[in-house]
Amino acid sequence: MKKISIIFLQAVVVLIGIVALSIMIRFPLTEGRAENLDVFNIYFDPFILYGYASSIAFFVALYKAFRLLGYIGQSKLFSLSSIKAIRSIKYCAIILGILIAASGLFIKISHNKEDDPAGFLAICIIITFISIAVATTVAVLEKSLQNAVDMKSENDLTI
Repeated sequence: MKKISIIFLQAVVVLIGIVALSIMIRFPLTEGRAENLDVFNIYFDPFILYGYASSIAFFVALYKAFRLLGYIGQSKLFSLSSIKAIRSIKYCAIILGILIAASGLFIKISHNKEDDPAGFLAICIIITFISIAVATTVAVLEKSLQNAVDMKSENDLTI
């Protein structure tokens, strides 16, 4: 790929991270669950803290995607470091899907009977399916890349 394409994709990854971080900082201030709390108590709400803790997997996956694009820019796609980055992205997608599904189940079980959690549950279902799709796609890519690296190492040994 051209260098400009790699730089553009890395900029997109950084932009996604900045937008996600700004949403995580701004959203608790406007969310209905914490509308009557002060700033200190908003950010120490257990559910909001759970959201922050589970977002670590998302940001690790973004970092690994940024690193993978760097490997591609250095023409090191068929290397063990790129396979490790892809494997990390797969694990992060799996972990994120499990954590989001768990939060959806928690809200479904413990919500106030006067509240309607349908919107939150719909978002949880959609994001869980997206995480599963990303994990599956990355697993296929990892397997293909691993086969290519194995064939490359076999050819290097025979020459």
